[in-house]
Amino acid sequence: MKLYPAIDLKDGKCVRLTQGAFEDITVYSDRPWEMAEKWERCGAGFLHLVDLDGAKYGRGVNRNVIAKIAERLQIPIQLGGGIRTEKDIREVLNLGVSRVIIGTKAVERPEFLGEMAELFGPERIVAGIDAKNGMVAVNGWEKTSTVTALELGGLMKSMGIPTIVYTDISRDGMLQGPNVEATRALSEAAGVNVIASGGVSSMEDLRRIEQAGIHGAIIGKALYENRIALEKAVQEFERGTV
Repeated sequence: MKLYPAIDLKDGKCVRLTQGAFEDITVYSDRPWEMAEKWERCGAGFLHLVDLDGAKYGRGVNRNVIAKIAERLQIPIQLGGGIRTEKDIREVLNLGVSRVIIGTKAVERPEFLGEMAELFGPERIVAGIDAKNGMVAVNGWEKTSTVTALELGGLMKSMGIPTIVYTDISRDGMLQGPNVEATRALSEAAGVNVIASGGVSSMEDLRRIEQAGIHGAIIGKALYENRIALEKAVQEFERGTV
């Protein structure tokens, strides 16, 4: 199982929100590139970056910080938040990001992801499905759509998208454990690689995700609150040793 340590960016800082609420924010570092280097030193094979300002306002206000992180790391980076146009994708890939996560646009115009996969290569395009009670949320989680996560997952497979990041918003930043059942249901329905996000709070949570046959897991707040030691997690889940 692949592990993705997460860095959420707001105003150029590394932060965490609780359930996506912009008023419930904790700042962990004002030098997020140092945090990224730390996770790389701990054995991370991939970094998960979220541009929270981009997700909310649909513009990339953290681009300089993203470029700085990409410049300093040897490992690949996936980036989500406010990526809604071909120009956005081209710009962030040019910053050194390996693949982009597209959420809101996947709901508004699913075929856009298929077009971008053809243009940039399917390995560069990830669908971001963020759901609350099974319904997909958009625009930085501020609106709920009428599309279910399972419907959107099936659509993404038909568009040739090989990877989905699935976030259960009700669990995000709560450290209450991930929604393994919903994530597994999406994985089985879509038949693509699904990365679980939201609520991972312990090594036991990671074991449950792995046992469910899920491709990967994003770890955020649990790292910053010292509930999971990334080095140990990498050893157990990525290298197959305890």
